[in-house]
Amino acid sequence: MKKEFAVIGLGRFGGSICRELIELGMEVMVIDKNEEKINEFANIVSHAVVGNSVDENVLKSLGIRNFEHVIVAIGLDIQASILTTLILKELGVKKITVKAQNDYHEKVLKKIGADHIVHPERDMGKRIAHHVVSNNVLDYLELSDEHSIVEIKASTRLDGHTMMDLDIRARYGITIVAIKRGQDIIVSPQATEPIKENDVLIVIGADSDINRFEKKVMS
Repeated sequence: MKKEFAVIGLGRFGGSICRELIELGMEVMVIDKNEEKINEFANIVSHAVVGNSVDENVLKSLGIRNFEHVIVAIGLDIQASILTTLILKELGVKKITVKAQNDYHEKVLKKIGADHIVHPERDMGKRIAHHVVSNNVLDYLELSDEHSIVEIKASTRLDGHTMMDLDIRARYGITIVAIKRGQDIIVSPQATEPIKENDVLIVIGADSDINRFEKKVMS
């Protein structure tokens, strides 16, 4: 069964989410004040509406509360982002994800009840920084201020060793939750599973412990 999403704001972030949801086979309605942007998406989405999301009557008329998930992807207009989120909460929308411009914006969004807040520019910046600092770090996903999931490519130093040999959890306080080997994925690998050079280790743990592991074992 297809889920129904509404995306408010069709800048780069909102447009990218919209296209990806369509690729995943979801039903999507888009709302933006800019008619040109709406025309750009009109042929690929279920509904494309030129409208002002800070007008409660507009959102009511579109039946916004019937959507399972509304994504507020408004760009630089922080006031419009906050007011839109507030109206959506008051209308009883089940789940609201909002793009935040900065930490102050995030604090306000949390207070008014946004379910999920994203910082796409900041988060992408962190991912790129981790990637450029180390050739072994392939991807990086922040779970909290201090914990992350990281994809690390196994170096020659790890080739043939098992997690038991390396005593990874005891020495570094991290957990290898999966190993990607070519097209195969080994989920929850056994301690006796030998690691091969160029395996991609999916590691979860505290940032400080992951950094320590990466520096001492992967270099």
